[in-house]
Amino acid sequence: MEMSEDDSNTEEYPTEIHDYLTAFEKSLGSVDEMLKTMMSVSRSELLQKLDPLEQAKLDLVSVYTLNSMFWVYLATQGVNPKEHPVKQELERIRTYMNKVKEIADKKMAGKLDKGAASRFVRNALWEPNEKNEQTSKSPAKGKKRQKD
Repeated sequence: MEMSEDDSNTEEYPTEIHDYLTAFEKSLGSVDEMLKTMMSVSRSELLQKLDPLEQAKLDLVSVYTLNSMFWVYLATQGVNPKEHPVKQELERIRTYMNKVKEIADKKMAGKLDKGAASRFVRNALWEPNEKNEQTSKSPAKGKKRQKD
């Protein structure tokens, strides 16, 4: 969607950033829709449907999103967010997100049945015994046919 010079915009901006601004506006619309969806369900009702790990994920994503939006707000106000405490907060949240990811990965990893593993290894390894030693010493010859 291109704007013509006849459009009655009160603000002018360089035409080369038009596509970026359009994409940004669409992204804001998506965020708005997601927030409306999240706000349509009460938090307690939502948390009741989730296990503790999923609850932690939801909380972390929510707080990370809020802090990220504050980061953008600071940038629009001319404040360098890299020098603001919000940067440390985002790093702290990322640390917890990684911890939750590690827990989820461990939960998804296959559990080792030690008994089955030891039986598998024991049966897979050939252990010579007296009977096997006798048969292995004499070379195997072709089977003789029994006469009926």
